[in-house]
Amino acid sequence: MAREMQKNSMFIEHDPESYHDNRDIRKNLDDDGRAKRTGTWLTASAHIITAVIGSGVLSLAWAIAQLGWVAGPAVLMTFSFITYFTSTLLADCYRSPDPVTGKRNYTYMDVVRANLGGRKVQLCGLAQYVNLIGVTIGYTITASISMVAVRRSNCFHKNGHDVKCHTSNYPFMIIFACIQIVLSQIPNFHKLSWLSILAAIMSFAYSSIGLGLSVAKASSGGEHVRTTLTGVTVGVDVSSGQEKVWRTFQAIGDIAFAYAYSTVLIEIQDTLRSSPPENKAMKRATCVGVSTTTVFYVLCGCVGYAAFGNDAPGNFLTGFGFYEPFWLIDLANVCIAIHLIGAYQVFCQPIFGFVERWSHKQWPENKFITSEYAIEIPFCGAYFVNSFRLVWRTAYVIVTAVIAMTFPFFNDFLGLLGAASFWPLTVYFPIEMYIAQSKLQKFSFTWMWLKILSWACLIVSIVAAAGSVQGLAQDLKKYKPFQSEQ
Repeated sequence: MAREMQKNSMFIEHDPESYHDNRDIRKNLDDDGRAKRTGTWLTASAHIITAVIGSGVLSLAWAIAQLGWVAGPAVLMTFSFITYFTSTLLADCYRSPDPVTGKRNYTYMDVVRANLGGRKVQLCGLAQYVNLIGVTIGYTITASISMVAVRRSNCFHKNGHDVKCHTSNYPFMIIFACIQIVLSQIPNFHKLSWLSILAAIMSFAYSSIGLGLSVAKASSGGEHVRTTLTGVTVGVDVSSGQEKVWRTFQAIGDIAFAYAYSTVLIEIQDTLRSSPPENKAMKRATCVGVSTTTVFYVLCGCVGYAAFGNDAPGNFLTGFGFYEPFWLIDLANVCIAIHLIGAYQVFCQPIFGFVERWSHKQWPENKFITSEYAIEIPFCGAYFVNSFRLVWRTAYVIVTAVIAMTFPFFNDFLGLLGAASFWPLTVYFPIEMYIAQSKLQKFSFTWMWLKILSWACLIVSIVAAAGSVQGLAQDLKKYKPFQSEQ
C-alpha cells in the first residue's frame, strides 16, 4: 500500500508520517486507492458554472439579434435541454460497467475506452485536448482585452473623450500569464474548488452588471432601437441574404458552444465523494449549473437585444462605451478578468493531468518526474513541490501566452475548434456510450430518437463550422502581424 501511494504521489498530496497503520491509511483512501475525494454537488456546480458561463455570455445579445425574438430564445432553450440531457448520460459513464458500483474512469478518454474502445479513444482525445488548449489561448486574449478596457476607460475619464487612449494588449497578456504560472501549481482539480467558487461569483457579477445596464438603457426611452421577430433585416441591417445566412450560422454555433462543458465533466465528477453516488450528485450539479446558466443566458441575451436591437455589438458591455458610468464598466471588466483567471485553470487542469500521468507511466523511476519536496508555507501548512510539474506547467502557460500574442484573432479560430468538438464530445460520445451501456436494441424507439438527436447536432456543428470559416477568412484579410488588438 505504501508503495502504491508513493507511485501516486504526483497526484495526491499526502504526509506519509501522518499514517500510523494500514487502518489509518484506508480511512484516508477511496475504493481506488487514491486520496479520499471531498467534493459535493455544490462544488461541482461551481466548477460547471465557471466552465460554462464564460465571457461568451456577453455575445448572446448579438446572437439573439441575428435570430430574432422567435428563434433566438427557442434556440437558447433547445441547447440548454440538449446539454443537460447528454451531460446526464455522460455522468452515468464515470463508473463502468455499472454507473454506481463499477470501476472509476478518471478522464473522458478513459470513459470512451471503457465503453466504446478502438479508434474512438484517440479521436476523443484529439477533440478534447485540442479544444482545451484552444480555450486557454482564447481566454488569455479575452482577459487581456478586459484589462485594456479598464485602462482605456480610466484614461478617457482622466484626460477627456477626445484623447487617443491606445493601449497595447501585450503587457496585460504577460500579467495574465504570470498569474497563471503561480495558479498552475495547484496540483489537481481537488484543490481548485475555492478558485472555481470565486470565478463563479465573478461571472454572476459581470453578467448582472451587463443586465442592469441593459435594463436601464432599454427603459430610458432615449435612442430608439429596432427589434424584429426574425432578427436582422436584409437591406437594412445586413447588405445581402448571404450575409444574413452566415451570421445565422455563427449565432446558432455561438449559442450551442456557450453551453458545452463536456470536455471537463468527467474530471469534475472525479472530485465528488462516493456517497451519495457520484452520478446522482453530478446530475444534481448539472441541473443546478445548466439551469443557472440558462437563466443568465436568456436574461442577458434577451434584455441585451431589447437594449441594443439589431445593432447589438459582439460584446454588449462595449455597447455602453468607455465613458459613464466608467466605474461600473471597469468593475464588470475586472470581474471578467478574474473569472477568466479561474476558468483558465478549470480547462487546463485536464491537460496537465494527462501529460503528467503519461510521463509518470513512461518514466516511473525518474526522480525529476516522481519526487516531491515539502515546503512549509506560513498559515497554509506543507505544500508538495514536484520539479516536473513546476517546469512543464510553467512552459505550457508561456507557450499559450506567446501564441495569444502572435495571433490576436485566435478567438475566431476558437469558434472553428468549438464547432469541430461540440458534436463528438457533447452529443455523439455520450449517446453512443449510453446505447452501449444500456444495450439498446437497434431500431427501437429510444435508439431511433437518440440517433436523430445526434445527427441533428452534427448538422448544427457543420453549419457553425462553415460560419466560423467564413468569419475567419474575413479576419485574415484584415490581419496585420503584431498589430495589437484595441
